[in-house]
Amino acid sequence: MKLTLGFSPCPNDTFIFDALVNHKIDTEGFEFDVVLEDVQTLNEWAKAGRLDISKISYGVLPLVLDKYLVLNSGGALGKGVGPLIITKHEVKNITEVNAMRIAVPGINTTAHLLFSLAFPEAKNKVFMVFHEIEEAVLSGKVDAGVIIHENRFTYQQKGLVKVMDLGEYWEEIIKVPIPLGGIVMKRCFDQSVQQKVDHLIKKSLEYAFEKYPELTGYVREHSQEMDESVMRQHIDLYVNNYSLYLGEDGKKAVIKLLSVYQHLNAPQMIDEAAVFIL
Repeated sequence: MKLTLGFSPCPNDTFIFDALVNHKIDTEGFEFDVVLEDVQTLNEWAKAGRLDISKISYGVLPLVLDKYLVLNSGGALGKGVGPLIITKHEVKNITEVNAMRIAVPGINTTAHLLFSLAFPEAKNKVFMVFHEIEEAVLSGKVDAGVIIHENRFTYQQKGLVKVMDLGEYWEEIIKVPIPLGGIVMKRCFDQSVQQKVDHLIKKSLEYAFEKYPELTGYVREHSQEMDESVMRQHIDLYVNNYSLYLGEDGKKAVIKLLSVYQHLNAPQMIDEAAVFIL
């Protein structure tokens, strides 16, 4: 059986999926037609139902639950892994953020949801691809930016300063791990197929963990401008036991995020039992 699969070129995703898509493990009769795209593109594709299996921001999950279920394996959740708000100059009063022109990595990203939770009054937002945000702040195109992924490890080298850790705010207020990105699969597939794919993703990650801290050519190839130490920091921060299996804590965190979405947007009924694969 051939399935379409999309994930980002970031080290955490290539680390997780390398063994699966490059046949380092037995794929048990499954073939994958793979596309690597930034997460905001994948979010838009998920809204359109374009791929069979896809990495998404959990921030877009409420908009795609009619088409997709969340798999147990392959996602990014954790503590101390949230987005950061950065500027060129220190901000003495945190409420100043409400009046700033601020860059956010995509309207349907988890980063935007967490930012909206912390700053519901902030309206002057500019949505752009995450890797363009640091430069937008440095050039003065925007006053501040919400950064994710490897930019967490590089912003200080560019003279930028942290205003707030949105992940810390989430953990303090909501008191669950931060659900950043998950793997979803179309509902139209048989339950047995969904479970087999979920199992293969877990097996792929287990294979990667066995070889770590080795960085494969696949991970390096898609992180061409990233220092090896940054690649490992990226993997260490975003790939953990929740990536192997969501578990009850992980599922609780996702449901909490859906509740926050409902609070911030027009309420809609979400059947918690219909969010995850069985």
